[in-house]
Amino acid sequence: MTDTILPKENRAGENGYFTKGCNPLAQTGRSKLQNKRAHLNQQIIKEMRMRAGAENLLRATSNNKVREMVVLELSYVNSNLQLLMEELEGLNSSVEVYQNVRETSSMPLIPLGLKETKEVDFSVPFKDFILEHYSEDGSSYEEQIADLMDLRKACRTPSRNDTGVELLASYFSQLSFVENRFFPPSRQMGIFFTWYDSFTGVPVCQQNISLEKASVLFNMGALYTQIGTRCDRQTKKSLEDAIDSFQKGAGVLNYLKETFTHTPSYDMSPAMLSMLIKMMLAQAQECLFEKIALPGIKNEYFSLFRMAQEAAKVGEAYDLVYQSMIQTPVKDNVPFFWSTMAQVKINHYRSLAHYFVATALLDHQLNPSDDEDHQEKAMSQLYDSMPEGHSPLDILKSKDERTRLGKAHLRKAITGHEEALRINSLCRHLKKLDILNEILQVSHKRSMAKYSQHDNEDDFADYLEAPDIISKAEQRAEMILPTAAKGPLSVFSAKQRWTAPRTLRLHKEDGVLGFTMKGDSPVQVHSLDPLSLAAVDGLKEGDYIVAINDTDCKWMGVSEVMKLLKNMDDEGIDIKVVSMMDNSPSMPNKSATYCGGLPKTYSMICLAVDADKITKARKVSKKMSFLSWGNKNKQKSASTLSLHTSDYCDTLPRNRQCPTFPSSYDDAALHY
Repeated sequence: MTDTILPKENRAGENGYFTKGCNPLAQTGRSKLQNKRAHLNQQIIKEMRMRAGAENLLRATSNNKVREMVVLELSYVNSNLQLLMEELEGLNSSVEVYQNVRETSSMPLIPLGLKETKEVDFSVPFKDFILEHYSEDGSSYEEQIADLMDLRKACRTPSRNDTGVELLASYFSQLSFVENRFFPPSRQMGIFFTWYDSFTGVPVCQQNISLEKASVLFNMGALYTQIGTRCDRQTKKSLEDAIDSFQKGAGVLNYLKETFTHTPSYDMSPAMLSMLIKMMLAQAQECLFEKIALPGIKNEYFSLFRMAQEAAKVGEAYDLVYQSMIQTPVKDNVPFFWSTMAQVKINHYRSLAHYFVATALLDHQLNPSDDEDHQEKAMSQLYDSMPEGHSPLDILKSKDERTRLGKAHLRKAITGHEEALRINSLCRHLKKLDILNEILQVSHKRSMAKYSQHDNEDDFADYLEAPDIISKAEQRAEMILPTAAKGPLSVFSAKQRWTAPRTLRLHKEDGVLGFTMKGDSPVQVHSLDPLSLAAVDGLKEGDYIVAINDTDCKWMGVSEVMKLLKNMDDEGIDIKVVSMMDNSPSMPNKSATYCGGLPKTYSMICLAVDADKITKARKVSKKMSFLSWGNKNKQKSASTLSLHTSDYCDTLPRNRQCPTFPSSYDDAALHY
């Protein structure tokens, strides 16, 4: 599906075209799913209304015959609702539609479906507000209001590429300006925003524009996951694009979780968003593993050990996802397909790790020419504790011990593959994924064939349990946060005043820093030793650490900050800190209309005014677009609706691309 470019004669505008979303009538697999999702949402609303009416009648009536009829009707309604919920879960399980059609040997990934919404008419409320609040004729802004409504409509069907993300980000930026201009805190505008839960189909309807902004952010994160799933993971460039998309999706969802903390929709609850973030990072870690394995895995001792720990890292990431899925706030509505897919991948990648270790032990013997110390170190870093108290060197030097331990790893690999196949058979949606079934079968047969090469009848008498493999990754999947995100909103907001960032150089004294840290994100300096070098250099208790060297750490916890500080050498390490300032005003602001608690009056400060300048300022040369906010124009209108411009494509040469976000507005802008 591609964007629709409308020629100049079809739409007014100096550019001659503007970008819209995908054609909603296009009969592609993704559009069919979204249309079916919208149809299901309407059916769910109908059944929920019928259930609410039946329950009200049941509470109101005392007639036994009527109550029996209502109870019977309720059972039918609840059955229909259950069937509709299962059908919606089936849509969330239709991952094959989002996969790349050319992929033949990659594990399927899970994308998020876009939230559906109803149409919103801004025209009447905005024109009334313009007349009432700004004392201007609202009808003169009909075209600009229509542009805003067209932009919102386009966001319902964004294309599955960077253009679609820019479309959603552009609308999100406009919403912040719309909120400031047309949504006063003292009254409601009468505009109802309706969004459907992505998992349950239950609608949420509010007049609060925060619901609109949060839902657009959710769809932006969901679109990133669809872009990552669509990538052809048979090339290095496409794998890097997939990794980048999943990490950006996790970053947007994390920004949503930190910024909009009281969203009424279940799919945007903190527990669900935390699970989704972990799932996106797990899929990014899986793509990192595939990137390393893409050139081929060498049958070499150190290479196999490295791949074993990489595979164990992927299994560990999916285990964190599964643990989040089975928690009480999440497990009731997360699709069964998702939880079973997570279990399948946990067992599959852990089995791969055991297979790689077994191959390294069985196929490679310690020769006199080998680096004995290097091999011993690599093996000692593979386990938390060696099996049965053996040292790594003893196992490496003894062929029997290597074979014994290698076969133990193979048995564990075979058991894990069989468990993955068993879990896969429990879900009817998973069984439809032929490529997944083929990968699991091939991996199981490979482990069985390897074990049969070293099988003998004495195995039952000399059984050894293979220890777990320590997970380790050369590159860890991390969230890519929006560059405009200043940090957690609970800390970095307009409610607090902050000093400018100060750069300090930390040095260790006898192996310690001289202070402790606390907090989730950002990390705060706690229990500072006043005689330490850090205190002498200007560090204060209560300071927030916002950067270490060139690494932004406003979103990092204590453990992540400590990892960065461990890299400190004898020359020390640079950190940036900020301090919270006192918010209480020390003295009244000097203003011609400052009242200081008394009725407003003019002070004795007389300001000279040039009458000619006032006359010139009142001349209106050109009415600026309602959607053109953010850019400072040379000619300012005297209208009270002279809004800044963000869509300044008209002022740019035709060969230059219009920026995605307003350059003068960064709090709501989300770009990378």
